[in-house]
Amino acid sequence: MTEPLLVLLLAVGLGWPLGRYLARVMRGGPAPLDALFLPVERAIYRLLDTDPSRGMSWRGYAKAFALSNLVIGVMVWVQFMTQAWLPLNPDGIPNLRWDTALHTMVSFLTNTNQQHYAGQAQLSYLSQMVGIVGLQMATPMMGLAIAVATLRGLTAARAGNAIEQTGIVAGPTLGNYWADVTRATLRFMLPLCLLWSALLTWQGVPATLDAGPTIAPIDARADMKAQKIPLGPVAPMVAAKQLGSNGGGWYGPNSAVALENPTPLSNLIEMLAIVLIPVAITFMIGPLTGRRRLTALVFGTMLLMSAASTGLSMWSEAHSASAADPALMEGKEVRIGASSSALWSALTTQVNNGSVNAMHDSMAPLTGGMAMVNMLVNAIWGGVGCGLQQFIVYLLLGVFLAGLMTGRTPELFGRKIDAPEVRLLALLILLQPLAVLGFSAIALAVPSLTGHSNPSFHGISQVFYEYTSAFANNGSGFEGLGDATTWWNLSCVAVLALGRFPALIVPLAIAGRLSRKRAAPEGPGTLHVETPTFALTLVAVVAILTVLQFMPALVLGPIADHLTLAR
Repeated sequence: MTEPLLVLLLAVGLGWPLGRYLARVMRGGPAPLDALFLPVERAIYRLLDTDPSRGMSWRGYAKAFALSNLVIGVMVWVQFMTQAWLPLNPDGIPNLRWDTALHTMVSFLTNTNQQHYAGQAQLSYLSQMVGIVGLQMATPMMGLAIAVATLRGLTAARAGNAIEQTGIVAGPTLGNYWADVTRATLRFMLPLCLLWSALLTWQGVPATLDAGPTIAPIDARADMKAQKIPLGPVAPMVAAKQLGSNGGGWYGPNSAVALENPTPLSNLIEMLAIVLIPVAITFMIGPLTGRRRLTALVFGTMLLMSAASTGLSMWSEAHSASAADPALMEGKEVRIGASSSALWSALTTQVNNGSVNAMHDSMAPLTGGMAMVNMLVNAIWGGVGCGLQQFIVYLLLGVFLAGLMTGRTPELFGRKIDAPEVRLLALLILLQPLAVLGFSAIALAVPSLTGHSNPSFHGISQVFYEYTSAFANNGSGFEGLGDATTWWNLSCVAVLALGRFPALIVPLAIAGRLSRKRAAPEGPGTLHVETPTFALTLVAVVAILTVLQFMPALVLGPIADHLTLAR
């Protein structure tokens, strides 16, 4: 248990000051290194032809978010389909097929990084550096901006207080989308990625624009005269993929490849990067909103769920029916081991990161099932911004249900939650089973579409995991699935979009509606949410809405798979 405790202690120790710094960045006003960042920010605002002193309603904020995604998405899609004719392609990699290019673009645009391609073999250096890493830098900060705007609406926190210096408006709006994304990217994400890239390069992760070398295989009997070793600017991408809850690897097998994850220290550095920003965001909440106990509620609830998930995952991998079998190491790196592989699988699905240092398809059935549960919850730590948005959905539902059970008017921070807000929440909760179970049923009902490698219970897990991962914006997969087909590309595009955009915009809309309501003073009948009792209520709500809702699918997949092996 030393490794998980070390990761947690480092994440909390570094996340607390990072969260306070992030709150200062998102509040506006004088901040460290203004002399460096302010001229760049002003140039970006002029380029975008936007006035950062102009605040936005929730509709304006959502429109700006949608516009930025549309423009960037089309540009990257075109780049993937024309990469063979563009520079920085020393290995002569051809263009992506249109449906693979579309899936790849939507996958990275939604901060999911689900990969139906082999990165080192199907994307040029330019596509990796501009299309992939560019989206890995921008999309987490888009999600963070939406989450910050939602917090402003829910808690009446102001967007900023120094227009003349930062261009961020103070007032009854939710802030300015362009200013929020620009500040978060330049002042927070970019410096962290530069630091992590340097650390990974120090550990031996490649960082070069040269073509990879061609070498003779060690075994002369192999039916291969020469082998090309793909290199490239790998370290910057790995830094962005881990810190931004992205997860897409330069190489197809991701961080199971020694070139992406060469040493035990690099393994620790990458696991720490997975949880660092989501933990920092929980510490951002108090300073940003002025509600210190809200940080305690969010951090405490997420930590409780994380501890339970991590413990069960590591226990399952160590004590499952297959634990004593030498085949346990199939799909895992000997230099990493089963325990560290299980820890990574827990963290990467708790955070919606999706990177792997072992193949999840090779995990013990219950370990794979725990990874599915993590993604179904989608808010244990959650992705950057989107995890907090999903937590807010559970928070609002918890307030509504607790109010009904205690006979109190459902209200959050003095503002009543009425029927229109509850209908929006219900729509969001129903969207997950409709998308995940609906597409899973179609794929399993038409075997020619499915392409799974196991027709038994594990085959059900492979299909269910793919759509669960897409909806949760996680991106990991059970790689026994033949997913590089038009059906999987296009069906996953639909699930990716349904899992990302409504989950960000609906809580923003609710916050915008609540921000216009008059706040009632607290009294004897007020429901206090920042308490341990409500935190346990919240965990129960999460369990009912996710685990129990999907229990039949889990029974037919990983649980039945486990019982088959245990006979």
